[in-house]
Amino acid sequence: MALLLWLGLSLLVAVRSSAVKNCHPGCHCEVESFGLFDSFSLTRVDCRGLGPSASMPIPIPLDTAHLDLSSNAMGPLSDTMLAGPGYTTLISLDLSNNHITKVSPNALSKLRYLETLDLSHNHLEHLSSSCFSGLPLAEVDLSHNSFQEFDMDLFTAKVNGEPVSVDLSHNKIVSVLASLHGRVLHIQSLNLSANQLSSAPSLAGLPLRYLNLDGNPITQIKAGAFAQLKDLVYLSISGLHELQQIEPYSFKGLQSLQVLDLSNNPKLKNLSLKVFSGLDSLQELNLSASGVTSLPTNMLTHLPSIRSITLAQNIQCWRTQKQGQFHRQMGQVHHNEVLTCNVEGILL
Repeated sequence: MALLLWLGLSLLVAVRSSAVKNCHPGCHCEVESFGLFDSFSLTRVDCRGLGPSASMPIPIPLDTAHLDLSSNAMGPLSDTMLAGPGYTTLISLDLSNNHITKVSPNALSKLRYLETLDLSHNHLEHLSSSCFSGLPLAEVDLSHNSFQEFDMDLFTAKVNGEPVSVDLSHNKIVSVLASLHGRVLHIQSLNLSANQLSSAPSLAGLPLRYLNLDGNPITQIKAGAFAQLKDLVYLSISGLHELQQIEPYSFKGLQSLQVLDLSNNPKLKNLSLKVFSGLDSLQELNLSASGVTSLPTNMLTHLPSIRSITLAQNIQCWRTQKQGQFHRQMGQVHHNEVLTCNVEGILL
């Protein structure tokens, strides 16, 4: 019975690839079939590295779902470069490493099913507010560009209310406009790493689940910096080489936070107990390669869900139960929960 079930599941998830006839010269086209009896298929087309001589739009199969046009030195993206048969069915599109300096307001308008867009490693300084209008985008990568200011109005026009994941890492963003508050209501993942942010941006009220502020010149995290981000599960503030202080109650309101990464912050020396106020769901705290070598006493009372803490040079601490004494009246043994580290003398 178990064998039959395994065989059935194997047939259901089986993937079979086959080449596509009449694929554009220099491209690699492949049909991937899924499901029982190949009931579902999609075409994946790889046209990366064709060079600046490639004429756009490159002809692709009519049922193309995934298209890689990276490393083609496309330059400014015009209205006609992504138009034509096959482009309207795209689910994902890779335009990275293309020397793109500008995206025409209607350049992506035909891509009505596009969920994933990679515009990383280009020379973009700004995008028009209508650039993503009408697209059901779920993931956008704008890393390694030249943004000095970023207007989140780009993502106000959603289709079917789908959440948007935005990666802005390795840009030169100076500020994220406060106008995004209350207007971009579906972003669940936001990556602002390696920018020029001098303070944590105001994101109060957004349903973020993932936030990355790594590598920014932030010197201080102020109280209430992440107020009302009640859905946030993962927060990374790593590699802030100028970070010297995290004020008490900086993380207050992060009631769902499970992972907090404060690693690689060498100028961060001390953390008060009140810094951890409100982190009732926190399970993992990473302070490796930071200046913090000890933590306040009674940590477990403020972090009731904590499972592991990493300090300094990978000093590992984990939650354990300490054998207690038999209670005569209650008739049972009470166990005291403590944090045990792999290095002796750590204050917890």
